[in-house]
Amino acid sequence: MQILLVDGYNIIGAWNELRLLKSDKLLDARDRLIELMAEYKAFTGIRVIVVFDAHLVPGVENKQRQNDVEVIFTRENETADERIEKLTQELSGRRVQIHVATSDMTEQRVVFGQGALRKSAREFEIEMASISSNITKNVRRIQENKPTSKIPLTEEVAEIFEKWRRGMK
Repeated sequence: MQILLVDGYNIIGAWNELRLLKSDKLLDARDRLIELMAEYKAFTGIRVIVVFDAHLVPGVENKQRQNDVEVIFTRENETADERIEKLTQELSGRRVQIHVATSDMTEQRVVFGQGALRKSAREFEIEMASISSNITKNVRRIQENKPTSKIPLTEEVAEIFEKWRRGMK
């Protein structure tokens, strides 16, 4: 089993598309990141957990599921880095490979020491662009091969039906 832990605000600050959204509205950038992670999960089958800092916001940890992606807002006085380190320890096992997406060098070293693999924000952005391209190609191929009728028809029968539809004999 593979798990991808994403340092949410770190990725938002590093990816061009998300950084532009963040300058207008942070909520839009968060939602877009979660959408992209849902695409990533659907394409790769890897479990995705996105962690956002909430250390400046009073309250308890908030966990939710959006588009089949697990989203965690840390509790008061806890950073996303700390939560990712805890998750790395909690989730690691013999049959579990954890990847951590962040460009924070200190965080990369800590999780690597715990047995996780790291993905820099730049590497992850390139991988996500490739996945998006593959998804687009797959959708295009499916649409091109999609029959116009729900039942398979020969060309000759399709022409006859089209003439009937148009009121021709």
